Amino acid sequence: MRIRIVDTFTDRPFTGNPAGVLVLDSETFADDDRLQRIAMELNLSETAFAHPLPPGGEADWALRWFTPTTEVDMCGHATLATAHVLHTTGTASGTVRFAARCGILTATTHPDGAITLDFPTAALRPATAPAGLAAALGADPLSVHDTGPHIGDLLVELSDEATVRGLIPDLVTLADVSRRGVVATAAAEDPSRGYDFVSRGFFPRVGIDEDPVTGSAHTALAPFWSARFGRDELTGLQASARSGLVRTSLRGDRTLLTGDAVTVIDGELLTAL
Repeated sequence: MRIRIVDTFTDRPFTGNPAGVLVLDSETFADDDRLQRIAMELNLSETAFAHPLPPGGEADWALRWFTPTTEVDMCGHATLATAHVLHTTGTASGTVRFAARCGILTATTHPDGAITLDFPTAALRPATAPAGLAAALGADPLSVHDTGPHIGDLLVELSDEATVRGLIPDLVTLADVSRRGVVATAAAEDPSRGYDFVSRGFFPRVGIDEDPVTGSAHTALAPFWSARFGRDELTGLQASARSGLVRTSLRGDRTLLTGDAVTVIDGELLTAL
């Protein structure tokens, strides 16, 4: 069984967010424990598993995602990585439909290799900052929003880009303030640099201290910042150490996420699924 590691939301190796991808020949997934152990072995923020579905249905592939410690409802960068692998290996072309826990997702590969994901827009809801949030982040929120059932993050607006970049959170405390994680964001200091807003994502509750680039979080960041800027087309920079750009396009209850990807490792799983 081939295992590929793909850097996503970047066109340069060793930047962006790496995801493991296993494209299965079978018509079913292995048992949950086996998938979780493979994800734990790879120890990336997400590992994606996909298998083909019978023709004529509403989706072409079944897709699941695992962090090193748990399965998640939605993952953008590992979906992008899976679409990249299907396209670059000639397994699929054009638009691919995935059946996942959060519904039907599509990924369209463009002639230049960029991939656009069609995801549900997060149901943002203003929230009260939990006790200890400011101390855990090390910054005072300007606003806090819940991102809804499939994401489960708190979206926390901070005063400026420098504050977001300078965060050194208390991850132990932060693990207790949301169902999945905390996404800190602020408007870009200088939009002429090619991005409109910045973010960082911390997910210690699911085994990820800081995620390099979080596609799913941008389904919440897109409506949040589109409402502020009055524009549906934006670019977000996730300001982690690896960094990456996500181009967002708000389409009502759907959000389009566009980014590049590059395969950096192509290996073989030496034990049977």
